Amino acid sequence: MTQLSRPTAGEYAPFYAGYIAEMPDGDLLAALERQGEETFSLLSALPEERGDHRYAPGKWTVKDIAAHLADAERIFAYRALRFARGDTAPLAGFDENEYARTAGAGQRRLVELAGELHDVRRATLAMFRGLPPGSGERRGSANGVEISVRALAWVIAGHERHHLRVLHERYLTG
Repeated sequence: MTQLSRPTAGEYAPFYAGYIAEMPDGDLLAALERQGEETFSLLSALPEERGDHRYAPGKWTVKDIAAHLADAERIFAYRALRFARGDTAPLAGFDENEYARTAGAGQRRLVELAGELHDVRRATLAMFRGLPPGSGERRGSANGVEISVRALAWVIAGHERHHLRVLHERYLTG
């Protein structure tokens, strides 16, 4: 297994600094595993009608957020896999709003989306746990910026933590 210690500022674009800062120091893989279980428990326990809730017009629904988290994690993990394997081909970015618009989350049950996200996290963990030593420091270019494999792991965790905080603060209050 590769070491996934906190990346240094030179391993990612400034845009990702907030996501990386979301996570405390420590064993990132254990944190990712706990987070995946907590997110699954939270989302799968919500009443189905809560899945269509938006805190304001034009904002994503709870279902949209669940689908977004799965999509983004797949993309970040794919980037990490490519870079860990030494692939130096630049990778394109993605438009999260277009993905959300076309995901069809509103036609699915929230518990299904929670299960899908949980499965994605288990696959992500298996990938990171299977990386050979030293591959966490490998880098590649995605969306026009260089990023390391271990920074992508921290981004995955911090990105989900960010969205969970938004869910608690804006969707699940009152």
